[in-house]
Amino acid sequence: MKETGTDPLAGGRAPSPIDPNARYVDATPWNPDADTDTGGARPDLDMPTGKLIRRRFLKHKLAVVSALFLAFLYLCIPFVEIIAPYDANQRDAQHLFAPPQKVHFFHEGSLVAPYVYATTATADLEKFQWTYTENRSERQNVRFFCLGETYQFWGMIEGRFHLICPPEGGTLFLLGADKLGRDVFSRLVYGMRISLTVGLIGIAISLLIGVTLGGMAGYFGGWVDATVQRMIEVIRSLPELPIWLALSAAVPPQWSPVSVFLMISIILGLLDWPGLARAVRSKLLSLREEEFVRAAELIGAKPSRIIRTHLIPNFMSHIVVSASLSIPAMILGETALSFLGLGLRPPAVSWGVMLNDAQDLTIIEFYPWVASAMIPVILVVLAFNFLGDGLRDAMDPYS
Repeated sequence: MKETGTDPLAGGRAPSPIDPNARYVDATPWNPDADTDTGGARPDLDMPTGKLIRRRFLKHKLAVVSALFLAFLYLCIPFVEIIAPYDANQRDAQHLFAPPQKVHFFHEGSLVAPYVYATTATADLEKFQWTYTENRSERQNVRFFCLGETYQFWGMIEGRFHLICPPEGGTLFLLGADKLGRDVFSRLVYGMRISLTVGLIGIAISLLIGVTLGGMAGYFGGWVDATVQRMIEVIRSLPELPIWLALSAAVPPQWSPVSVFLMISIILGLLDWPGLARAVRSKLLSLREEEFVRAAELIGAKPSRIIRTHLIPNFMSHIVVSASLSIPAMILGETALSFLGLGLRPPAVSWGVMLNDAQDLTIIEFYPWVASAMIPVILVVLAFNFLGDGLRDAMDPYS
């Protein structure tokens, strides 16, 4: 006789005999409070990888803020002529080393349109410096969405529309003026275009070379691996900064600013690929022994297709993180070369070119605002580093 039990919840009725071949489903009600890892949300094992990566990335607050900050800067790049109140090289001989002008919003306790006070420049013959005094009786309203100085939009279309303009007959130096009377804020905005894009072009070159050579070395091995490894060791054994200086000094001085910019980007990309190539090689050495690679080889897939379609996508997370961390290094490289006078040269404007004008410590002592370019450099480098940390954590959502 088969043993049976009684279920008190079933009113004493005897259940059917236990069948050892039956499939049982856990009918325990889901308790959202018991799920502490997901903050009370029911775990979804079928969640797409992209959604998991996005959810994990959003938990990294510094990375999210950095991504928004960098996105804002890159969205501003196409419209620098509209954002800047002055042209990057426009001079004002009456306002050499003019200090930053404070924008006021209140007058006699009432909220009014933004305005600045007119300034008067005098030469201090004792300290040998310019001094500026505000004329509190003369208010000058700042203009927005206005017609100002003429510019060439992307060097092709002539325009006059500006987001912000100086007052009629007045000045608007939000971050002061340099030794030639050029607006520092406008030069920062124009310099953003070159300093931020040089990293993108350089990393594109670095990724192309590093992924190609590292993928070949990791997949084929043998003499191909040995050759790539020796190339990497030779390049990494050379001192980086002197090589930068030597290659930059070889750029002909009569080249146009655009040509110099492209050459600097190529130089930075050519010297940055060994680290990425070695990382790709080490990963592919382990992946090429996987079953899906063997299956692709058995059906006759070409090595180039196996590397491009099967191996590289499994390594894409590291490539993305490496790229986000390499861009600030290239921005610093361009800034250092331009600071030393071996990178971009006037009339081109970049943050490094602006810092080149701030080499004199005497000028920094009396006119510290001419070194304002170091602030966006620091912020952008920190933002890219925080973004790289967030992407590194997000790309491994099961860690």
